[in-house]
Amino acid sequence: MWNKLRAVEERFEEIGSELSSPEIHGDRARLTKLTKEHKELSPIVATFRAHQKALEEKKGSEEIIRSGGDAEMVELAKEELHLLEAELEKLEEELRILLLPKDPNDSKNVILEIRAGAGGDEAGIFAGDLFRMYSRYSEDRGWKVELLSASEAAAGGYKEVIAMIQGDGAYSRLKFESGVHRVQRVPATEAQGRIHTSTVTVAVLAEAEEVDVEINEADLRIDVYRSSGPGGQSVNTTDSAVRITHMPSGIVVAMQDEKSQLKNKQKAMRVLRARLLEQKEAEAQAERQADRRSQVGSGDRSEKIRTYNFPQSRVTDHRIGLTLHSLDQVINGDIDPVIDQLVTHYQAEALKGQETIQ
Repeated sequence: MWNKLRAVEERFEEIGSELSSPEIHGDRARLTKLTKEHKELSPIVATFRAHQKALEEKKGSEEIIRSGGDAEMVELAKEELHLLEAELEKLEEELRILLLPKDPNDSKNVILEIRAGAGGDEAGIFAGDLFRMYSRYSEDRGWKVELLSASEAAAGGYKEVIAMIQGDGAYSRLKFESGVHRVQRVPATEAQGRIHTSTVTVAVLAEAEEVDVEINEADLRIDVYRSSGPGGQSVNTTDSAVRITHMPSGIVVAMQDEKSQLKNKQKAMRVLRARLLEQKEAEAQAERQADRRSQVGSGDRSEKIRTYNFPQSRVTDHRIGLTLHSLDQVINGDIDPVIDQLVTHYQAEALKGQETIQ
């Protein structure tokens, strides 16, 4: 590990020298690439240097203790040594985590898909609640939320809603949200006060650039048709809705929210690329979900990653056995307490995997 860290520090210095050279500013592509790499290496180097400094201080304390000089100085050195050993252990753990292989999608934007599952009207209402939860969370972090497509449910909320979330680290935080979310509460329409259980499926896909996924135009069937929104709106007077079918994979994406056929096609292509990238990565890495459907399941009540129990104000993430009694805060967008625990858990699992390999 230490040889790798020294190599990282050397690379960091090398990039720093190149970035300070006047010649680099004439090559925007290389400048962007090096700036990104420098930023990614910065926390590793900072932690490594903090570790090296603590190590030197530890050696100094040990030297004072060995010298057996002034009793008060020796006692202070022993106290300092105890603190430094704890700090070094903490820094070594941080370095192991920082050196874990990075998910190449972590810096990407997100395409968020939310669909009502089992539970009728209440599932649609809860789909709306989850969309607001993720929207508020994103806004609090300074991310931009762009609605791509929405199919509203009759009783409120959504049958389906698709949105783009743009911001630094969006995928790295939201990727843990994929799966079936279950809600337990008394619907407003329930006269007997009985608790109902409903489900909503969430898919978090990394936005794919054209370079990430090659799409052959010959593999696409593009159909245009009249939008099916409320009557009388100008959106319905032309064939502006677009349905794109990617024939090799069978993936179908339809967009009709925009008045412009071109804009609907552009939105549909963004979603199609994201779904194809997810499928491509799933096939390449067997340990990840085999396909997009396994990510969200069927929406059946028995398949769940998280339960939101309103009568008990309880949120439970079933993957890690986490229970929080702060449902109001979570549903209003404060989901960091859940995500932080998920990040820690999966980092620990990755570290175990590395130890097994070694």
